[in-house]
Amino acid sequence: MAIIRIKNLLIRTYIGFNPEELRNKQDVVINMTIKADVREAIISDDVDHSYNYKTITKKVIKLVQEGKFKMLENLTQQILDQIMENPMVEWAKVEVDKPHALRFAESVSIELEERRKEAE
Repeated sequence: MAIIRIKNLLIRTYIGFNPEELRNKQDVVINMTIKADVREAIISDDVDHSYNYKTITKKVIKLVQEGKFKMLENLTQQILDQIMENPMVEWAKVEVDKPHALRFAESVSIELEERRKEAE
């Protein structure tokens, strides 16, 4: 098993439900931790047997940039769902930060995780 971490992916999107949030894109910071079965890639040294983190990152960027989200919870779950589509993934955790969401806080974040039932 491999643990793949994609750290501090900074993307602009529509996030929130206040009038100014509906009009103006804001930054979100995304961190993903993915546990994937890459044994075949280790043995074969063949990219076709690996978990392609570039592909999932591109999918996440597209989802976030093109979407409109009222709640961090919804955005975080949609990202997690995309990651879990790949059968190589046994477990994943996604954290989405919304910088400056609260007056005296650096950010607010939501973290969700999911484990494939067969992996339990």
